[in-house]
Amino acid sequence: MPKQETFLSETANGVVVEVVKTYDRSYAREVFSAAGDGARKALATSLDIQKNYEQDDIPDPDGSDYDDFLWQELLDAAVEDVRQYPTLSSFFVVTETREGKTADIYISADLPSAETFARGRIAAAR
Repeated sequence: MPKQETFLSETANGVVVEVVKTYDRSYAREVFSAAGDGARKALATSLDIQKNYEQDDIPDPDGSDYDDFLWQELLDAAVEDVRQYPTLSSFFVVTETREGKTADIYISADLPSAETFARGRIAAAR
């Protein structure tokens, strides 16, 4: 796995929340696939889906096409430099460790939205 870098690590009431930057697209896909509804909604908001598309052009969030649509939007946003070949993409993953179990709970193409999501989890743990 390409090198990862930790951007945030905080603990509240025994819950550790971290934001890690990764360049590993396979890992990013795993995190995306495991993300819950709240994380997907937060991701869609961070990608400005509602602002960038007409409502009729956005697949139904409960439909089978929505995951592919949202994943492609994430991939497009994650490209660091369009001039670079091969393409380098970076992702910010929020992990939460609770009672010794670690779970990847959010993924984004930008640090601010990942930090916002992480800080929300930290506040909930307090």
